[in-house]
Amino acid sequence: INRAHMFGLSDLHQMRGRVGRSNKKAFCYLLTSPMSGLTAEARKRLQTLEEFSDLGDGFKVAMKDLDIRGAGNLLGAEQSGFITDLGFEMYHKILDEAVQELKENEFAALFETDLSERVKVLVQDCTIETDLELLIPETYVTNISERLGLYSKLDAIKNEEDLTKFSLMLQDRFGPFPQAVSDLMETVRLRWLAEKLGIEKLVLKGRQMKCYLLPSNRDDFYSSSAFGKIMKFAQVHSKQCKIKEHKNRLILTIEGVPTIQKAQKVLLEMSL
Repeated sequence: INRAHMFGLSDLHQMRGRVGRSNKKAFCYLLTSPMSGLTAEARKRLQTLEEFSDLGDGFKVAMKDLDIRGAGNLLGAEQSGFITDLGFEMYHKILDEAVQELKENEFAALFETDLSERVKVLVQDCTIETDLELLIPETYVTNISERLGLYSKLDAIKNEEDLTKFSLMLQDRFGPFPQAVSDLMETVRLRWLAEKLGIEKLVLKGRQMKCYLLPSNRDDFYSSSAFGKIMKFAQVHSKQCKIKEHKNRLILTIEGVPTIQKAQKVLLEMSL
C-alpha cells in the first residue's frame, strides 16, 4: 500500500484483510514517508495496525480508531468536547464504576440476582506507593503518548491471561524488559493479591511494607475470612509484624520487604 499514512485506519485494516486467503500465505507492506515527518495521528494509525494484527482484532482496531479521531457527537454536541481530553477508555471506566455503584446501593433490590452472581471484591482498586523504580523508561518506549497508552492498558488488565498477552506484545515490539518494566508487571500481580485480602493501600519503602486495611465501618471485611488470614499471619510472624490503628483503620507494618517479589511472597503466604 503506497503512501499508507494518507489512508484512514479502517481503510488500511480492510485492505490488509484482503491479503492472503486459506492456504495462501501473503504479506501486506505499508509504504510511508519517513516516520519523523508524519503527523501524530498518522503514526498512531500505523502503530495500531502493527499492534493489532491477529484474527478477531477488528473490534480493537475500531475502538482505537474511535479513540484517535474522537467520539464526535456520541454524547451530544455540547458534551462531547471533553472526550478528547479525558480519553474514551477512561470515560468508559468512570461511567462503568458509577453504574456499578448505583447497582450496589440505590438500586440494589432491582439487581439482587446480578449482584449475588458476581464475586464480591473487597477492594476495587488498591493504591501502591513505593520508592522502587516501577515505570516504562523513555529509553524503552520513546514516544510519550505511546507510553501513556501502555500505562492505561496495563491499568485496565484484570487477569493473568491478559497480563501475559500484554507482556508478550511489549517484548515483541520493544525487546526484552529492563528491570523497571519487569517490576512494573509484577506490581500488577501484587495489587491483585492486595485487593483480594482487603488491603486498600500498600506502601513499600525502606525495606518495609505497610498494609492499610479497609475502614472500621466495613463490617463485611472484618467478618470475612480475609481479615482472619491477615490476623493469623501477624500472629505467626509477630517479630516482623506490627499492627496499629490510625484514623479509623488498621495498618499492618511488615519489616524486611525490600522488593516487589518479596512483597508478593508475603501476600501469597498471607492469603493461604
